[in-house]
Amino acid sequence: MQQYLIHAYDYTDAQALERRMAVRPAHFETVKKLKESGNFILGGAILDSEGKMIGSNAVFQFDSREELDAYLAVEPYVVGKVWEKITIHPFKVANV
Repeated sequence: MQQYLIHAYDYTDAQALERRMAVRPAHFETVKKLKESGNFILGGAILDSEGKMIGSNAVFQFDSREELDAYLAVEPYVVGKVWEKITIHPFKVANV
């Protein structure tokens, strides 16, 4: 499986945090299923200097980039207009 590092920054409009919180339970459900299937390795929120959530970082693994893209097409933070800018990099978790 190929591992991927995802950096996703939220929209910055006045309703951005409200949208994030509204779809957060669905996002967690999706990620929980991916963890059970072995596709989610780790992740969490990016915080600003005041502790406000402004994005996410995550490491996933899929058999192909197409499978990752299929997940992102239904990811609640994408569909719910929480993540505005997403960068994806091939990645390898260090086994130390």
